[in-house]
Amino acid sequence: MRRGARRRDAGFTLPELVISTAIAAISIGGIAYGYILSAQSAEWSAYNLAANSLAIQRMEQTRAAKWDRQSIPPVDELVGANFPMAVEILDIPISGTNVALATNITTISTVSAAPPLKMIRVDCSWMFASGRVFTNTVITYRAPDQ
Repeated sequence: MRRGARRRDAGFTLPELVISTAIAAISIGGIAYGYILSAQSAEWSAYNLAANSLAIQRMEQTRAAKWDRQSIPPVDELVGANFPMAVEILDIPISGTNVALATNITTISTVSAAPPLKMIRVDCSWMFASGRVFTNTVITYRAPDQ
């Protein structure tokens, strides 16, 4: 009996070895997959923030346009022709030729004539590394200069 007890305690059996290897492989695979997902999520967040920044930059340009109905002659620079579609580089870290582009489309529409009010909409479309296209939209309203 003593002799049999020693052999059982001597090492791992084949099923124990296979199960422990499978558990280790699944654990390492899960950690690697989690790291890849977190890196993609961080990259997507950088693209999204850069596109939002471009949309807000265009919005600031439209808000700075002169629209004065009381001047002689009246001035209205807040028209769509003054803000054409623009393809710009996203402000993200790049190396070599991996430049990410975004397209800004500005739409200006009259909401009401009395009182004068215009709606400004800026759509910034960009493509993520996966090939999917996303669009960030910023909308505001503006009255003429006082």
